[in-house]
Amino acid sequence: MRRRTLLTGSLAAVAAAGVATATRSVAGTGPVITVGSKQFTESWVMGELYAQVLTARGFQVVLKSNIGSADIIDRAIRARQIDLYPEYTGVILQTFAQPKHMPTTAAGTFRAAKEYEEGRGLTLLRATPFQNRNAVAVRTADARKHGLKTVGDLKRLGKISYAEYPDNITGPLGFDAIVKAYGLREMKVRPLNIGLQYPALKNGDVDAADVFTTDPQLRRYDFTILDDDQHIFGFQNVAPVVRRPLVEEHGSRLTDPLDEVDALLTEEAMQALNEAAAILRLSPAKVADRFLRANGLK
Repeated sequence: MRRRTLLTGSLAAVAAAGVATATRSVAGTGPVITVGSKQFTESWVMGELYAQVLTARGFQVVLKSNIGSADIIDRAIRARQIDLYPEYTGVILQTFAQPKHMPTTAAGTFRAAKEYEEGRGLTLLRATPFQNRNAVAVRTADARKHGLKTVGDLKRLGKISYAEYPDNITGPLGFDAIVKAYGLREMKVRPLNIGLQYPALKNGDVDAADVFTTDPQLRRYDFTILDDDQHIFGFQNVAPVVRRPLVEEHGSRLTDPLDEVDALLTEEAMQALNEAAAILRLSPAKVADRFLRANGLK
């Protein structure tokens, strides 16, 4: 069985390289495939994983890293400026399809996203086991003391403070939505920029916090993620968005390597990859190379 985590024991000793922000050729001499990625660490790493595994399988890969937001990279693939990129299934529905009712399961979200993309001449390959979505975290000691398992259980704490990044206080996945969905009338918001919620929660400055489930800080602190049983955060597994003509042309030669990579990307593995890139300051290219080699894909 392949190992499903990145071995990080010696990573801190490797000097960081710059993050690619422009087009570059990865390698290869076969059919040309252009891979894109969005404008944050996790997407850079996944873009490198896709580019490097396809290169190892004989494709000539051009990597366009740091393209931009979901809207921008979607325009790029529809304009055939790129051939594939990693996207979150919930983002496809929330940003583009905008159904009246969001699916209530990860599988349903994937199916709806795939159906939508196929109506535009694109398709989705298999999704990752991991999701990167908003979640509510508390200190594990408090979870044990008060029996906190779901977000609604926060009512047991009475008046509490909740760390939220400013742009998300009034958003559909933010503080106001949580208060409304779970009836947490005594919960007060404390605006904190992304990243600052972790030390604030650890030090007891807030009682709960909005976090992202693949943030590497969750590996370093003793926090518990509460179950979102009202499903307000949706489901955010990642799947490659690919132009359908390429799948028809190359078949399993293209799809199998991408499926093999994504099958390995558990939440634990993605947190380790993000930690290596964002905290240990390795380049996304180096992080991807080590992961693929550790799992026998290069």
